[in-house]
Amino acid sequence: MKYVIGLDYGSDSCRAVVVNANTGEEMASAIKYYSRWAEEKYCVPTANQYRQHPLDYVEGLEYTVKTALAKCPAGTAENVVGIAFDTTGSTPVFTDKNGTPLALLPEFAENPNAMFVLWKDHTAIKEAKEINDLCAKWDIDYSSYEGGIYSSEWFWAKALHVLRADEKVRNAAYSIVEHCDWLPALITGTTNPATMYRSRCASGHKAMWLEKWGGLPSEQFLTALDPLLAGYRDRLYADTYPSDQKVGVLTDEWATRLGLTTKVAVAVGAFDCHMGAVGAEVTPGALVRVIGTSTCDIMVASYKEMEHKLIPGICGQVDGSVIPGMIGLEAGQSGFGDIYAWFKRVLAWPIENIVAKSTLIDADTKQKLIDETLDQIIPALSVEAAKVPVSESSILATDWMNGRRTPDASQLVKGSITGLNLASSAPLIFRALVEATAYGSKAIVDRFIQNGVEIKEIIGIGGIALKSPFVMQTLADVLDMPIKVAKAEQACAFGASMFAAVVAGVYDKVEDAQKAMGMGFASEFYPNKENVAVYRELYKDYLKLGKFTEKELFS
Repeated sequence: MKYVIGLDYGSDSCRAVVVNANTGEEMASAIKYYSRWAEEKYCVPTANQYRQHPLDYVEGLEYTVKTALAKCPAGTAENVVGIAFDTTGSTPVFTDKNGTPLALLPEFAENPNAMFVLWKDHTAIKEAKEINDLCAKWDIDYSSYEGGIYSSEWFWAKALHVLRADEKVRNAAYSIVEHCDWLPALITGTTNPATMYRSRCASGHKAMWLEKWGGLPSEQFLTALDPLLAGYRDRLYADTYPSDQKVGVLTDEWATRLGLTTKVAVAVGAFDCHMGAVGAEVTPGALVRVIGTSTCDIMVASYKEMEHKLIPGICGQVDGSVIPGMIGLEAGQSGFGDIYAWFKRVLAWPIENIVAKSTLIDADTKQKLIDETLDQIIPALSVEAAKVPVSESSILATDWMNGRRTPDASQLVKGSITGLNLASSAPLIFRALVEATAYGSKAIVDRFIQNGVEIKEIIGIGGIALKSPFVMQTLADVLDMPIKVAKAEQACAFGASMFAAVVAGVYDKVEDAQKAMGMGFASEFYPNKENVAVYRELYKDYLKLGKFTEKELFS
C-alpha cells in the first residue's frame, strides 16, 4: 500500500490527513490551532490587520504530521510517497534573498509587517483602489481575468501597503512569497526566490499573472503604481505551475523532522478551496461551495465553454488553477461563519464579562458553565430559528460584515440589519443573518448564470455544510437548487492528498485520483417549494437594502 499526506492551512489552524492512495481511505488526521494566532498576537481587528507568524505554520506542520502518523498502523510512515499543501490566500510575506520570511530573522521576529498577511487583512483598501484606477486607464487591464476589480485581500495591494508602511521591512525585503508556495519550498530546500515553484492558482487568481501578457503585470505598470515596487517583478517569477507538478522531495532535515523518508514527493501548492473542490470531486457544471469562516465558490469549465468569456466581479478565471487542462473559476463571500461567530460574541459578552467574575459559584463549576454555554449558543439558536416560518421572517440583513468579496469586490461596504422591533429575539436575528449569507450566495450563483456558465449541481464542503442542517436547508431554499454535502470532513486536505498521489506517480492525472479516492456524499438538501416562493420576494428586498446602504452610507 502507498500513502499520501494532505495538509490544509486554514485561518485558525492546520490539519493533516494520512490517506491510502490506492483506496482513498482516511487512515488518520490531526489538527493544531496556531498558538500565537489564538493569543490574538500581531492582529488589530479594529484596523482590519490580521497577521500570522511563520512559526505557527512550521509548528503546525510538524505536530499534525507526526500526530497523524502516530495514529496509523506500523509501517505507514515508511510507505508515504507524497505530500501536498493547500493554504488560505492571498497570504503573502516578504523574504530575504534566500527566500526566508523576514519574521524568521531575529530583528523582525515581532514585527507584524514581516509576517504573513492573512487573506482577511483589509489594511490595503487604499492600495486596491489605486490598482483599480490604474488598470482602468492602462493599455492592458491586468484585472480583467480577476473579475475586473482588484481586492485589498490580494497580493499586490498587500505588498504595496507593507512597503509603504514599514521602512525597515522595505529596506530588508528582496522578494515576496505566497504561503502556499513557501511551505513546499521549505521542506524541499528550494526557497531561492529565482527558482522557487510558484502556484498557478495563487498567481493567476491574486497576482494578475497571465501567460498571454507575459506573466505578471509589466514593470512599467508596477512602477507607475508606486516606484517602491521597482525591481520586484524581476525578483519574483515568470513561470507558474499547476498542482499536479512536483516541486521536489523531502530534504534530509525535513524527512527526519516529520518521521518520513527522503523519497516523499512534494506537489506545487494551491489555495485551500481550489484543492477542496478537487476533494469534493468537482466536475464541469458543479459549483463547489467551501463553507467556513468565509466561503469560496469554485467551478471548472472547458476551454471551449469559457472562450471569449470574461465574468465580471468574481475572483478570477485561471487556466489550471483547479484541475489542469480546465479553466478554474473562483468567487466567494468575505464572511459566512464569521458572521455567526460575531453574533455569538455579541450574545456572549455578559457571560464572559459578568458571569466570569461571579463569586456565587466555585471557579471550576463557573468555567464549565461558561464553556457549556458558549458551545451551545449557535446550536440552540439554530434550533429555535428553524421553528420560525419563512413567512414570519421579518428581519432583513446583508452579509457584508467583513466587506464583500463577490460579486464586485468592495471592502468599504458594511453589514446592515433592518426590520427590528421590540419583539425581535436572538433566534429571529440569527435567522436573518443565516438568510443574509444565503442571499449573498444567490448573488454569486446568479452572476455565473447571467454570464453563460451552466450550473448543474451544488456541492457543499466544510464544517458548516456537515454540521448545520438549518443553514444548508436555508441555502437550498434561497438558491432553489439541491445541495449535496461531501462526505470528506477535511475536504481541502483530502483534495491535497489527491494531488500528492499524482506527483508521487500513483495516478497519471487528477481526475484519475478523484475517481479512485473520492469518498462520495453524506447527505443532500432539497428546496422547499413554499419557502422558495417567499425567498424569491425577500431576495429582491435584500438587493434593495444592499444597494441603498452601499450608495447612501458607504460610497
